[in-house]
Amino acid sequence: MAEPVAVTDPHDPRLHDYTSLTDVELRRRREPAEGLFIAEGEKVIRRALQAGYPMRSMLLGDKWLDALRDVVDEAEAPVYVVGDDLAEQVTGYHVHRGALASMQRKPLPDPAGVLAGARRVVVMEAVNDHTNIGAIFRSAAALGMDAVLLSPDCADPLYRRSVKVSMGAVFSVPYARLAAWPRDLYGTVKDAGFRLLALTPAERATALPDLPVRELPRLALLLGAEGPGLSPKALAAADTLVRIPMAHGIDSLNVGAAAAVAFYAVARGPQ
Repeated sequence: MAEPVAVTDPHDPRLHDYTSLTDVELRRRREPAEGLFIAEGEKVIRRALQAGYPMRSMLLGDKWLDALRDVVDEAEAPVYVVGDDLAEQVTGYHVHRGALASMQRKPLPDPAGVLAGARRVVVMEAVNDHTNIGAIFRSAAALGMDAVLLSPDCADPLYRRSVKVSMGAVFSVPYARLAAWPRDLYGTVKDAGFRLLALTPAERATALPDLPVRELPRLALLLGAEGPGLSPKALAAADTLVRIPMAHGIDSLNVGAAAAVAFYAVARGPQ
């Protein structure tokens, strides 16, 4: 059981994990290097713990002690209690949800292990916006996708913004990084028996409603970054190009919205 400790100095070294949370470039480098990530809000903290991530510490506002009393009582890590002003000085922003936890990262699994037993997989290329990453993970979890694979240049799913937008869904869907891009699309994904579908607005692509998804026991849906979309090499690796039919002259959707539509279309499989 952790005994909450009141902290009044924003420069207290015990609060190091929570400093400069709004400095995206710093945190993107620092968090993986130090093996940590930040969970924000009661629901996300609870989901991180349920997913088996060890807690390093908690940073709570006074009024959140009661809401998280059971977590505090079971925590072996230190719990620091601070005022709102001090929390803002440390983190760089007003902590609206009143509760932060520094969590220890777990080693990423091997992509082959993530694919084992999966039938519907998401593969992302160069999706480097944390909001989009979080939205895609949330839709993947909600709509029955089994796993996520990331290209080497995709954003970190455990970055605070990604975790927050996903509402903790990044803890629900197994994911891994493909080390060799795009070679691993062939040697890891397609060699495992997955039909690789590339989502694109190209007119020559097959409309998703026309795709015989029930005849595809294993498929991987390939998504590209906002704006540029999939690279020519990724498109060349695909077995089939697929598109979402659009109306009113609209030619594309935000990648997060497009992902949700596509997941719904492909999630059903052989009965």
